[in-house]
Amino acid sequence: MARRRFQDPTPKRRGEWWTLRYRQDEIVNGKLKRVRKEVRLTRVEKTSERDARRLAAEHLRPLNQGLESVGAAVNFENYVEKTYIPLVMPLLAKSTQSRYQGVLDNYLIPKFGNFALRDLTPMHLQGYFSGLAGNPLSQESKDKIRDVLSGVLGSARRYGLLITNPMESVQLPPDRRGRRRHKPYLTPALFDALVAKIPEPYASMVFVAIYTGLRVSELAGLRWNDVHENGITIDERFCRGDWGAPKSDASNTTIAVNRCVIERIHRLKLLTIEVHGGGPGNKAIRKYKVVKSDRPDDLVFQSVRDGKPIRDNNILVRFIKPAGRQVGMPWVNWRTLRTSHAVWLKLAGADPKDAQGQMRHSRIATTMDIYTQFVPESQVRVVEKLSTLRVQ
Repeated sequence: MARRRFQDPTPKRRGEWWTLRYRQDEIVNGKLKRVRKEVRLTRVEKTSERDARRLAAEHLRPLNQGLESVGAAVNFENYVEKTYIPLVMPLLAKSTQSRYQGVLDNYLIPKFGNFALRDLTPMHLQGYFSGLAGNPLSQESKDKIRDVLSGVLGSARRYGLLITNPMESVQLPPDRRGRRRHKPYLTPALFDALVAKIPEPYASMVFVAIYTGLRVSELAGLRWNDVHENGITIDERFCRGDWGAPKSDASNTTIAVNRCVIERIHRLKLLTIEVHGGGPGNKAIRKYKVVKSDRPDDLVFQSVRDGKPIRDNNILVRFIKPAGRQVGMPWVNWRTLRTSHAVWLKLAGADPKDAQGQMRHSRIATTMDIYTQFVPESQVRVVEKLSTLRVQ
């Protein structure tokens, strides 16, 4: 490939337009070639030749100053399929990979697949996201599309195909309504009603979740050697086939646990449950020990039939959600249990720093944001006194 040359062609007048011809690297049939390009700069009637030269210099500036790498000629879909998916996606959690793949397939590749990476300028990308202003997609979905596209182009910058990440200056259109600060949580009374509707061993799993604040992936990865007399160690997690370390360094620790939780965990060893045979009309009932083996490295929460790691989404859909609907709480999920634990700590008078340690958040601001979903009693008392004031 010939080395890069400084280009300074003179704009030509063609009909009603000032046009510019220059050469640019392109990927053609998998090979890098230098091809001739022609672009319209501006209309003749609105621009002098001097201004047309200035526009031409601005257009060629990235090429002449080396602000555009050769690899930027690769088209978006080719980069995603040949580089991003095999090199970057395996570094993400399985659940994250699934969601990213959905965003790529449904939104990004159909829209940008045929564009070269260099054509994805901040202005081009901002136009796409500004166009989502009237789209019925939720703000969370729009934000996820932005995150995925920024991740793809950010990896292209790290690998030297782009000089900068064009997504750094792109903004989402404002939401139509303010962010909902309220996060549903379970009061102790609501929790008692919920757990009474859930069969074992899943009731105990929900009990441990709300009294410890563990994420469901950490519950699924909990082993018997992690359960102590008055605490639990979190050093591993399991999420839908993917084993890994806890979410952060702050999450990798030992937390204090109420004695009733430890007792409930050990009670699992004594439980035997009955399961009806699968298929319509099958009335056979089989009995299974909840804990198949309790050696130090065995899992605390095991699948009922074969003792393998649990799948949290199956438990949520088959047992927790139906129980929530029965007691008028269709919104309950694994996240609700963790949020409820944080609120219970506040109601119990926990110091914010102690609560941060128990929730295992890296920043106390994250813990405090959870607490802001309800109005403190002291604040309620103050506003109630307003009704006693009289204008003098």
